[in-house]
Amino acid sequence: MPIASSTATSGRLLYLLSLLQARRDWPGEQLAHRLGVSERTVRRDVDRLRELGYPVQAARGPDGGYRLEAGSELPPLLFDDEQAVALAVALRIAVVTGAGIEDAAARALATVRQVLPSRLRQRVDVLAVTAAESAGRGAGPQADTDVLVALSAAIRSGEEVRFDYRSPGGAEAGADGDGPQPPRRAQPHHLVVRQGRWYLVGWSPDRQDWRIYRADRMTLRVPNGPRFTPREVPGGDVAAFLSARFKGAGGAEGVDEWPCRGEVILDLPAARVAPFAGDGLVEELGPARSRLLIGSWSWAAMAATLARFDTEIEVVGPTALCDAFAELSRRAARAAGFLPAGRGS
Repeated sequence: MPIASSTATSGRLLYLLSLLQARRDWPGEQLAHRLGVSERTVRRDVDRLRELGYPVQAARGPDGGYRLEAGSELPPLLFDDEQAVALAVALRIAVVTGAGIEDAAARALATVRQVLPSRLRQRVDVLAVTAAESAGRGAGPQADTDVLVALSAAIRSGEEVRFDYRSPGGAEAGADGDGPQPPRRAQPHHLVVRQGRWYLVGWSPDRQDWRIYRADRMTLRVPNGPRFTPREVPGGDVAAFLSARFKGAGGAEGVDEWPCRGEVILDLPAARVAPFAGDGLVEELGPARSRLLIGSWSWAAMAATLARFDTEIEVVGPTALCDAFAELSRRAARAAGFLPAGRGS
């Protein structure tokens, strides 16, 4: 709605600044209409913003208008409620990413938090973040900020959450066509960021075991469930616990190790192997030869991963990896039509 001409100059300046930040180019006539003033008053207000350090550029002529350009210094900015919460959430994540900007992010978060209205400060303060891994960025849908804030509030208050959970294909997990499924239940303990995605680590009362949920697949039900007594994740380190689960180690004791570990020698220089070795260890053995110690959730997966290097492979050990290569070769031969279908040699 247009601001009446009787509005205080300071309030009108703030509204003008918010308009200039929201869109790249503004014709003077449109700004005058939105502000409820004359174009001459708009010109005077733009001059006042320039005096305050805002680099507002003007273009003359019938198609002329105003644009807020980048300046040599950072002037004060205006954010709506959702922008302010999103900025604070992003800064809180940056504090734990290990990207080398933790101190600056913490100072920026403190500055933003200090000027937030209390209703927004409470939303930001409940958000507790654990970083499982800082390397890499996940693709695909991201979690809704309101979901993250609600989960953090439930973690802090020790309240069970009720939610629907979507499968990777988008359908509600467990849906069988016989009508709506009852909501899942979880006792939320930790929100974890891993490779750009948010995960909830919680205890399932129904399965009596720890479960990991993708936050972007959760649709929360209200109200929350009953209160619960917090537990400690196996091993006591939530980041290690999550990493172990993703490695297929089960995480029963929080042991962050691959269940299968093998050693091979590749006819490739270490510089060509290292970028694709993940968390494996690469040792230079010569200009065109390297040793690789690598982990995987299964021997078959390890053999397939190593085959991607497209070079000669010498298996140092264990025998299970040799067996996996033998089975992989039989499958490849059958796929190529060199062996009949089945498990024959």
